[in-house]
Amino acid sequence: MKRLYILLLLFTICLSVFCRTDKHIFISYNVENFFDSKHNTLKNDYEFLPDGKYRWSYTRFKRKTEQIARVITNMAGWNVPSVIGLCEVENEECLRQLCRRLTGFPYKYLHFESPDVRGVDVALLYDSTRLAVLSAEPMRIDLGETKTRDVLYAELATVADTFYVFMCHLPSMLGGRGASAWKREKAKSLISSRVDSLLSVKPNAAIVVMGDMNDRPNNDIKGLINKMLPFEKRGLGTEKYKGRWSCLDQFYLSLSLDSLSRVSIYDEAWLLESEKVRLGYKPKRTFSGFRYNADGYSDHLPIVLEIR
Repeated sequence: MKRLYILLLLFTICLSVFCRTDKHIFISYNVENFFDSKHNTLKNDYEFLPDGKYRWSYTRFKRKTEQIARVITNMAGWNVPSVIGLCEVENEECLRQLCRRLTGFPYKYLHFESPDVRGVDVALLYDSTRLAVLSAEPMRIDLGETKTRDVLYAELATVADTFYVFMCHLPSMLGGRGASAWKREKAKSLISSRVDSLLSVKPNAAIVVMGDMNDRPNNDIKGLINKMLPFEKRGLGTEKYKGRWSCLDQFYLSLSLDSLSRVSIYDEAWLLESEKVRLGYKPKRTFSGFRYNADGYSDHLPIVLEIR
């Protein structure tokens, strides 16, 4: 009996190895104001409290968590994404609750508290059965008195290689695109410096820079290719403002990954709603002004990167 058990166990392990695909899927998703309902005394999170202007109760937080989990689950299908990058996450409690909702998914997370005034950070979920964290750190963007989100840098090892991942939510266009451009340039300069160092040591490094860049896509990080340029040229995007789509959410890849990759925007109909003032559709948000929509998701659509 014991011998039979061992044989069955070996068969199961071998089957899981042979059935596992070599494909890695990366998702980048700005989940829009993923706050819990508790006050952080160090952050300006008053709008998202039970007595705040959005009346952000635990019930609403729980519903938001379920909606984000639904998006990820539906995107996954039969292939569990290797890495999921999230923007606008308040804290670890949000990530813990999200991972609990992703039943059966082997995710662990990486997160660092940033100096952002509102308390929204970036985070990474990773498949802990396929990836090991070699290192992870926050990269602080020095904008003087202006406080913004850190860039999350992580080295994630697979059996065959290592991914060098930069998860970003760059400074917004508050005050105008031109007037705020220097902030994003400063952030990209920081990323470019690290990328240049990596490529100088390992020319074929598998580098992925992803997240909400808060600007139109450009090939402005030396040594990397912005994969969202074709979408922008076709009038497609991940966020819609005044009737116009923009690809604020982007993937930059190193040359070693370019030919092995395929990028798409996840724009399923159930993530969209019709525009009342303008023709067409837009992302279905949790709030339209102050009107709460329990069936909403985010003002951004997720983007998907497949690497073989």
